[in-house]
Amino acid sequence: MSNAAVHAHAPAAPLSAHKSGPLFGRVRPPGDKSVSHRALIFGLLAIGETRIEGLLEGDDVLRTAQACRALGAKILRHAEGRWSVWGAGLGSLLQPAETLDFGNAGTGSRLMMGVVAGHPIVARFDGDASLRKRPMKRILDPLALQGAQVLEEAEGGRLPLVLQGSSEPLPVEYKTPVASAQIKSAVLLCGLNSPGQTTVIEAEASRDHTEKMLAHFGAKVTSESYGAHGRKVTLDGRPELLAREVRVPADPSSAAFPLVAALIVEGSDIVIEGVMTNPLRSGLLTTLLEMGADIAMENRREEGGEEVADMRVRASRLKGVDVPAERAPSMIDEYPILAVAASFAQGETRMRGLSELRVKESDRLEAVAAGLKANGVDCEIVGDDLIVRGGRVAGGGMVETHLDHRIAMSFLVMGLAAEQAVAVDDETMIATSFPAFRALMERLGARFS
Repeated sequence: MSNAAVHAHAPAAPLSAHKSGPLFGRVRPPGDKSVSHRALIFGLLAIGETRIEGLLEGDDVLRTAQACRALGAKILRHAEGRWSVWGAGLGSLLQPAETLDFGNAGTGSRLMMGVVAGHPIVARFDGDASLRKRPMKRILDPLALQGAQVLEEAEGGRLPLVLQGSSEPLPVEYKTPVASAQIKSAVLLCGLNSPGQTTVIEAEASRDHTEKMLAHFGAKVTSESYGAHGRKVTLDGRPELLAREVRVPADPSSAAFPLVAALIVEGSDIVIEGVMTNPLRSGLLTTLLEMGADIAMENRREEGGEEVADMRVRASRLKGVDVPAERAPSMIDEYPILAVAASFAQGETRMRGLSELRVKESDRLEAVAAGLKANGVDCEIVGDDLIVRGGRVAGGGMVETHLDHRIAMSFLVMGLAAEQAVAVDDETMIATSFPAFRALMERLGARFS
């Protein structure tokens, strides 16, 4: 476990970002967090050695690695981002001797509930104060239909909880109540050990990394259109999962920070290398291009079953736009940084249908609005919409992060172009997803103190 793993108990460390000169250079953001979690989990379930290149070594992912070890995987770190996993194999997981502590990792904890639910073992799940507040019932309800049992839970189906899996998970057809890759993935991961077919139906398509990785490791999985925006995913149970190489592309959610920084800091011209361009993750890119952003996609290629490209980004005069609610699943983690971009855009930006932001690491909707107001930006929440009236950003405010890494990084980016410095109350939890954030931004010319 890295030093980052103790971040949940570290004292708060405030940080300020100051108006910077033009940003220049080439950078590669850390590996994608969603793909990193899944690479470890599929390594656990496959037979043989799974070699991973570019694994994100943030605290969230290291917690998932720790849980995979507890369930019987042998895991070795060769060098930064280069790891090997020797799997226990589907159906052969060990009963974990200790609590599976996921820290702040919502994705790791929920995906692993699916894995445990499909095996005849009992596991105790826990996490930090932020993760203990997040809803788990939406994951546990379908897993119960598949045969898992919750033996203990905190109020409202929250962590800490004890889950008993099934030796023979039932084949189910499940319609998800909200577009959520975590719900879909948990159901599919449980269904891997089912003797029949498991089907998940979504009215709005969520990110599809699990389906892509299932196919990459040899499972039979089909995905077809369902309704106007939905998908129907069907998995044949009990495949033989074989170890594979996984090259993790750069995380578009992490790339969003240098990307928006270059757009709003006058005179900037940067290249962000190897960024995943999966269409189900590119809502922010679509929105920024609508706002008038100068972003060119270069050297398009495929890595680890995902489309990637280098992005050349130049400072741009942005204008306000209306962001439709159906775009939310493809950019759910990028709304805080989009709100910062909107603060510097001319006119009004309305981001619609953000109810899902209320159950992230913090109530992100309220936290973003409070941070904008603290720095002189005119904004309001109407129902589940966030309205930002951009133009001048005074800065000078202190932002409460609520232990949320994306809130912290978004407002530090704001400070690079605001009239006065912008401070965040704590930077320690940035290590959960982007340990090298400050160093990478400083290499481009950003100023922090």
